This record gives sequence, structure tokens and C-alpha cells, in this order.
Amino acid sequence: MDPSPHPLSQFVLKMHSRCDLACDHCYVFEHADQSWRGRPKVISDAVLDITAERIAEHARTHRLDTVHVVLHGGEPLLAGRARLRRAAEGLRSALAGVCGLDLRIHTNGVTLDEKFCDLFAEFDIKIGVSLDGDRAANDLHRRYRDGRSSHDRVLRAISLLRQPRYRHLFAGILCTIDLRNDPDTVYSALAALSPPRIDFLLPHATWDDPPPRPSASATAYGDWLLRIFDRWTADGRPMGVRVLDSVLRTLRGASSLTESLGLAPVELAVIETDGALELADSLKTAYDGAPATGMRVQANSLDEMATHPGIVARQRGLEGLSDTCRACPVVRSCGGGLYAHRYRTGSGANGFMNPSVFCADLKQLILGIRDRETQKMSMPPSLRNGAHLDELASGFGGHEAVELLARHELTVNRELLAAVWHEVPHSATGTAAWETLTVLDAEAPGSVDAVLAHPYLRPWALRSLGGDEEAGPIAMRGVAELAAAALVRAGRPGTVTVPAHSGVLRLPTLGALKVGDAAEGQVTGNNDDGFAVRVGSREHRIGHKQGADPSWLDRHLFELPDWTIALEDTDPWRDVHGYAVQPRLSDAAAEKWHSRLKAAWEWIRRELPAYAPGLATGLSVVTPLRAGVSGADISSAARDAFGAVAVARPDAPETLACLLVHEFQHVKLGALLDLTDLYDPTCEQLFYAPWRPDPRPLEGLLQGTYAHIAVVDFWRARHRTTDGAEARAAEAQFARWREQTAEAVDTLAASGALTEEGERFVTAMGETLASRLTAPLSPDALTEARRAATDHKRRTAS
Repeated sequence: MDPSPHPLSQFVLKMHSRCDLACDHCYVFEHADQSWRGRPKVISDAVLDITAERIAEHARTHRLDTVHVVLHGGEPLLAGRARLRRAAEGLRSALAGVCGLDLRIHTNGVTLDEKFCDLFAEFDIKIGVSLDGDRAANDLHRRYRDGRSSHDRVLRAISLLRQPRYRHLFAGILCTIDLRNDPDTVYSALAALSPPRIDFLLPHATWDDPPPRPSASATAYGDWLLRIFDRWTADGRPMGVRVLDSVLRTLRGASSLTESLGLAPVELAVIETDGALELADSLKTAYDGAPATGMRVQANSLDEMATHPGIVARQRGLEGLSDTCRACPVVRSCGGGLYAHRYRTGSGANGFMNPSVFCADLKQLILGIRDRETQKMSMPPSLRNGAHLDELASGFGGHEAVELLARHELTVNRELLAAVWHEVPHSATGTAAWETLTVLDAEAPGSVDAVLAHPYLRPWALRSLGGDEEAGPIAMRGVAELAAAALVRAGRPGTVTVPAHSGVLRLPTLGALKVGDAAEGQVTGNNDDGFAVRVGSREHRIGHKQGADPSWLDRHLFELPDWTIALEDTDPWRDVHGYAVQPRLSDAAAEKWHSRLKAAWEWIRRELPAYAPGLATGLSVVTPLRAGVSGADISSAARDAFGAVAVARPDAPETLACLLVHEFQHVKLGALLDLTDLYDPTCEQLFYAPWRPDPRPLEGLLQGTYAHIAVVDFWRARHRTTDGAEARAAEAQFARWREQTAEAVDTLAASGALTEEGERFVTAMGETLASRLTAPLSPDALTEARRAATDHKRRTAS
């Protein structure tokens, strides 16, 4: 049997097939498929063992980086701690040395206690809890069989997960929408619990059994979610909201976070308590037997499961959608909606070749979010006298504050692109590309923005405006590259001729094609979810099902929890960081980066959580640097490359975490300085900087001080999370940098060159450091810190 082009990487493992609640909207027990009645209540050890073996075999065959397993039900806690331990131990053992394991459990929470949490902490099992809002909202559906409310018990479970020792296990809240519930009230009730993420779920329904619409509005669910979006945005987007984040991501051309939106292939299988291999649980709402495949984990491999027609049908992208969906302007965000929601008895492709029963709602939601974001883009952001300035000045900055910076930087990039077009002589190729870019900017602005936000657009634009003899060809080549990349991202028909350079045809944000001696190539979009590049008589088909083109250098794009990050190793304009960049990485080297970034990001989210939201919003590219001969850590942020940092990959994930947050401080402050003046630019005085061997101009000291707030917090976290000699060394570093960074703040404040906003900014920096200065430390650490500071000043003075 031919292997699937999309191996399975996500598994739902049914630990128990019954539940201690009787939720009347549950698709497992209350909808069309009733197969639960004939299944064992508890999964057996034998099924657990063979499941772990099958997953490991599949992961090894396809060289998966990580597999994601959700322990599910019914209610999985009913399986008991011993059985849950057996599942975790079996999966961990089978996958050891094969790939990473992302293990989660989804529970109604009513029996969650400390003993369960201790078990889950032992195996790092993340916990998602179902809750539909306040008591009134939750009790519309989530009750015991005798009618008792489950609300208090669920709140007790979430309170347990909010304790410091278990907080890292809390994955979020799942809330099923009921239009009878006020969205603001539901949002307030859930947001008050400080979850890391909320999943607002459309109730499962089909064309045969449509969703309830008390208002008789065809867009009531979309309108309900838009009210959530407005409230969430007004609050500064304090937590992830999967459906809303997914719409925002797909509008920017990125992947969705949920199978209910977007065109990404679904790579999910369900293992029932009896070992049956089934399709997604949501299909239980379509008809009795809809998820069944006839396969069993005891007899069938996961490679066989991956080629089942029900899996393949959800991996065809646009080709797998109805004509109505393919013609829809929001199809790349909507993706046709959840597969189960398309079902109608008697229609084509086994009843699923239809738009979603929530079609009008999804369109309303996506267009509503797009219009709101477009309106925000058209409004010049201001941070003056606002909470966002104070938030950034403290050293942090969440999603909303960093998004304001990103929007302004995008505006600057657009202005630079316009300047290039108006000031550089045009070629015929450049003119045709510009016309395509203009049309796309009107019809698919999100795709254009995704390309124009590329961190290395500005170095190209500044070189194009430099006036040397190469500026014209560089400018026109860049315009064609941008237009072609936007065309591909938009999935629109058309062709753009792109000049090549040094044997490579570059598509910013996508990758590059090796073209040898060819002078140009013709990039054509809208080809079965891929695109084509014709170079002479040869056509390269990129992203198509027949396999990878060896000439195509795909961008290394990693989807980490709440953060999408790309390794940039093909863009010629990335060489702006003051250090030698790495050439194209091998697959093995890229995978090492992936592993190290994943571990570093987990450390940041766990130990430096105040830095994580802003970093995830504003840092999109890491450029690998060559390692230095001395073995010292190397990293850099370029003033004209917002959204990127450059790093020589260190051995320790914690070190990479430090370099990332440190350099992203420079990225944030550079963007803020593009937006507002914090100091008098005519100041020529040089100032002592505790981290440099030479005096620094005022902006250099400001940049270094701001970056070292993150360094202080890094060493504080290292001191807290290590022991022995390592903890003592971290304590000394924390002691040194908190005092010397606070001293640098005093130097800035006394400079006499700060603007009113600059004084406010530096004051806020000082307040953050003052809170660090009160932490008790050992006399040895303080003595070592002061000795190091004195030595540095003496060396600098000499």
C-alpha cells in the first residue's frame, strides 16, 4: 500500500467510554453514532501496549518530530490513576529515542484532584477542562444525570490548576457555544479564570440536523464570536482563543490551529477502548457508523489507517471542497469548515461535499475580523500617553502592544516600497510585477501584508534607494520577488516573471529555487494548492502531491505552541547582523534547530511568561549564524530588520531562551524608536555601559539597558530553577546584572537628553528593576556581583 503523503501525528486515545455527566449536547453519547454502547468501558492494557507500539512504529517510519496524544473519553479520569499511568508510561517508553511526545488529557474536571494532578505533573500531561461559562451558561447542558449542576466542581478543578505547582499543566478551557448565553458574560466568566487558552466550539450539527438559531439569524454564531473578538481585543488579547487566533493566522497566510478552519491536511486518528481505529469523533454527529473504518490497532498499522479514504478526503485541500467553497473569497481561512458540519444525506462524496452548515456564520466571522484588522491597519498607531507605552517600558509588552509596533513597521515597509517604486527606474518585468502586486493589494491584502512584513524587506529597500549602479536591477528584482510571493500566498491565478540572481530565484517568506545559469523564471500560482516555476523548458512544481522538487529550498517553518517561527537561510538580505550567517542548513541541522527552539520556547513560557506573548507576536524569523571560534554565545538584532533575530545555535535550550528574549528586547525598542522619540538625537555624549568595553552613545545605552532587563529576569529564573553550584553561579549573575542595569537606568535618567516620553519610559524601566532589587540574596552573591562590577569599571577606565 502506498504511504500517505501526510503521516498521522495526532491521536485521540479513548481511556474510558462512559461519562459521569449527562451533557445533552455531547456528540459521543447524544448524537447519531451510538457505537459507545457496545464498547468496553475501560481500555485494556493490551490495547494500550499495542497502541504505543503502533504509534512508535509510525513515527519511526516517517521520522516524525513529535506526536500529539490526547487521553479522552467519555470521561478519561474514570479510567483511574493506575490505567492513566500505564498509558503515559507505555507511550513514553515506546517513543523514547524516536520522537517527542506531547501528551494531553481532556476532562470535564468534576473528579480532578491533587493525586491526579501529581500524576499528570510526573508525566507532563497538559490538562484541558470543559466549561461553558458562568453557572447559568454551564448548567444549560453540563449537568449530572439527576440534574445537579457541575459548575462548582469544575471551578474547584480549575482553581487547583491555577495553583503555582500545577499551573504549567493547565492547557485551557473548552466552551461550547449556546446562543442563549450572552457572549460578554461567558467571556468574562472564563477570562476571570486566567486560562492560557479558550476554545470556543460551534455546537456539532449537520444539514440534516441544523444548529439551533433562536434569533433565526443565518449569521448568529458568527455575530456571537465577533462580540467575543471585540471584547478579547479590547482586553489586549490576554489569552489564546483558538478559533480567533486561527482566523487571524490564516488571514496572514499562516496555518490554522484547529481542524475546523483552514486548508491544512488533517492527520488525526482515534483509538477506541476496544482498539478500533476511527476517524475524528466529530463525525459521530453525521450518522451512525460515520467514524468507523473497519480497522483495529491490533490488526492494522497506522500506515494503513493513513491511506483510508476518510483520512485522504481531509488532506486534499481545495480539491476536496465543494464548488461553492472553492469559489468563496474566504476559503483559505474557512477551509470549508469542520468536515462533519458539511454532511447532508444523499449529497456527493458520501454526503460531505457541501459547504458547512455554519457557512454564513464562518464567512461573517472571517470577514468581520478581516475588516476590523484592516481598519486598525489604516489607523496610525500611537503609543504616546497610553497603557501600551507603559507596558513596553516595563520591559515586557503583550500581544496588543507588540502588534501595534508590528503594524507601524509594516507601514514603514510599505512606505519604503513605494519610495523604491517612485525613485528607481522601472524595467518591463518590474512594471508587470508591480501591476500584479497592486491588484493583489486590493483583492488579497492579507497575502501582500504577509510578504511585506518580511524582516529583510527593509535592507533590500534601503539598498535599492542607495543610488549605486546596482540599485535599479536590485529594486526591480525585489519587486518581482515580492509580487510572486504574494501571488502564491493568495492562491490566485496569474504569472509573474522573476529575475534570478547568483543561481537562485527567491520568493520572500516562502523559500528559493536553484535555477543554475538561468536569468529568470515564471512563477504561476493557483495550481492544486501549490505553484509552478517555469525555468526555460523545465517546469518545477512546488507543493504538489507528487513529491518535493530537489531544486526547491523550502523555508524551515516550525509550528510551536502559540508561536510560528521560521529559520531564514536563503534570503540574501539577511546578512545585516554584523556576524557571518550560516549557508543553507541541511535537514538534520534544521531539525536540531527545531528541537532547540522548541525546548527554549517551552522554557520561556514556563520561566519567563511575561516575555512570551510579545515574542510570539513580533518575532517571526531566526537567522542562523556561524559559531564563533572562541565558543562564546553570538546573537544580534538588526535595527532595520523588525521581526528577526540572528543567533549561533547554543548547546543549552536555556541559553537560547536567554538570547531570544534578550535580542527581542532590541527588536521592540528599535520599533518603538521608529514610532516616537525617547531622546534628543543631537546628544553626542558617551556613557559608561556595564556590559561593554567602550563608552556608548545614548541610544546604545538605552538599548543595552532595556535588553538587560530580560537578562536580569533570565538569571533570576535560572537561580530559581537550578541547585548546587549552578544555582550559586546564577545567583551571582542575577545580583550583578540587577544592580548594574539599575545603575544604567540612573545614568539614562541623569543624562538630560530624554524627551518627556523618554523620561516616562526610563522611569518605568527603573520600577521594574527596583522590584528585582528587593529579592533577598546571599552575602556571597552580593560580594561577587560588586567585585565583578568594580573589575569591569576598572578595565573600562584603563
